[in-house]
Amino acid sequence: MVAADLPIGDRIRHYRGGRRQDAVAGLVGITPDYLSQIERGLKMPSLPILYALAQELGVPTAALLSDQPPPEAEVASSPETAVGRALLGYGPARTAAPVPAGVLRDRVEGAWQSWQTSGQRFTEAAETLPDLVADVEHTLRAARAGADAEERRAVLRAAADLYCLLRSYLRRTGRVDLATLAADRAMRAAEDADDPLRIAAAQWNLGHVLLAADQPGEAEELAVRAAEQVATAQMPEVERKAMAGALQLVAVVAATRRRRWWEARERLVKHAAPAARAVPDDSNIGWTVFGPTNIALHALSIDMEAGETGEALHTADAIDTTGLPSLEREFTFGLQVAACYSQRRDDAATLLSLVGLEAIAPEDLARTPLARQLVLTAIRRARAMHARQAEQLAVRMGLV
Repeated sequence: MVAADLPIGDRIRHYRGGRRQDAVAGLVGITPDYLSQIERGLKMPSLPILYALAQELGVPTAALLSDQPPPEAEVASSPETAVGRALLGYGPARTAAPVPAGVLRDRVEGAWQSWQTSGQRFTEAAETLPDLVADVEHTLRAARAGADAEERRAVLRAAADLYCLLRSYLRRTGRVDLATLAADRAMRAAEDADDPLRIAAAQWNLGHVLLAADQPGEAEELAVRAAEQVATAQMPEVERKAMAGALQLVAVVAATRRRRWWEARERLVKHAAPAARAVPDDSNIGWTVFGPTNIALHALSIDMEAGETGEALHTADAIDTTGLPSLEREFTFGLQVAACYSQRRDDAATLLSLVGLEAIAPEDLARTPLARQLVLTAIRRARAMHARQAEQLAVRMGLV
């Protein structure tokens, strides 16, 4: 069994197993070099060659092709589907009494803590979120019809926080459509609560949805406008600085995605970094993890994306992620370091970094496209010993 998104070349290598490349190539009627290029993703085999390879490897031709199921074929009982169905209002009617706002707040905060600190966060979120979403939706309907304005605002604040968490979870499970819906609900709840901090956090979430939808221009425009609004919002100074800085980082990422490296660096230095100097690393205002270390992580990201691996690794040497309240940011840091090593063709260091990430966040490693790409690159390119280690990692990640 192989992952549905495994490329054709890697599928052929997987099913070839321990058989010699030159032996298989000869029996199929192609050169070993041509088979090597197919397995490394440099060449795409014609249908006759693909059929011949399948026959020689003893598998159906379809086994060598990507078989990603369409969305409608998704298993109805999967954890991701349960979360999505709860968000869309499916399931039995809620006839029980509404949950008090304070209880909802504690449950939402607990879900956020798990999401940001647990190496098994996808499993834990799938277990927690469906019931939590249903309870928040039910209580929100009751609160909107009730006469207690303060209770209603408290429920709306809890709902805004939950929808922001849902945006993050749904994006990382491949449901950008539902992540967009969650981000919109976060904005509506924050505005109804008339809460400046949560309005800013919801705008930050909308920016990340636009980035996930491959709309960096729109994300940058939204983030810059929102940052300007936050600068004059009525909230404590440290909150204002944190949210304005976090929104500026959305614009930094957007400029990086558009390959405008100089603009990204300038915005990071002139707009985001000054705000970070007023925000401790462990504050985690609006669940954005904004602070001085996050500024350094984005500087590393720009260098990595620009292919300036030497500068990126030099930046990485000065970064200490141990004080961050988010395991996800620590994982992203390690993954970017691994990508830099891969760009330098240092497969041993790449694998060492990836195995280290597996120890702290195995579910993130298995789900992150860049991590999967780095493992496949090591399998194709590394020397025999490291290629075998990469293949074993691929098995543990569910790639093969």
